[in-house]
Amino acid sequence: MPADLLLRIKEEVVKQVDAGFLEVCNYSEWVASVVPVEKKNGKVRVCIDYKDLNKASPKDNFPLPHIDVLVDNTTRHTQFSFMDGFSGYNQIQMAEEDKIKTTFITIWGTFCYKVMPFGLKNAGATYQRAMVTLFHDMMHKEIEVYVDDIIAKGNSRMEDQISS
Repeated sequence: MPADLLLRIKEEVVKQVDAGFLEVCNYSEWVASVVPVEKKNGKVRVCIDYKDLNKASPKDNFPLPHIDVLVDNTTRHTQFSFMDGFSGYNQIQMAEEDKIKTTFITIWGTFCYKVMPFGLKNAGATYQRAMVTLFHDMMHKEIEVYVDDIIAKGNSRMEDQISS
């Protein structure tokens, strides 16, 4: 790997350690590789290849919503607000006993995630379960939820609701 790419990987890893998303891990039976993906802005997305861990993990069958149902549930509404759960996966803490399974290797050491990383087989189902737990009483009424995307829906303008 070119030196400049290695330095950009290091920069991203340090940023995630500083944010509290990663910690140093030693003696893990699971060690994944880094797959750097260069972004248009010159930065690098540090992706982790969890292929082996995903093969060994049982599938979480928590259902994801069907897009056609979500679309149908919006047809009687005229006002929408679309929200993205930016860094939403990073809000879900890893179970202490599972952190070590997310270990990946760099030339500066081995690190593991303290929060749920992208790339895990069950990450989408885990996030959807969290969203359903939080918003179950509003779903299919005021909002529709698809993993980290939320649509708030209504029939009156926000200004009308505020002035009431």
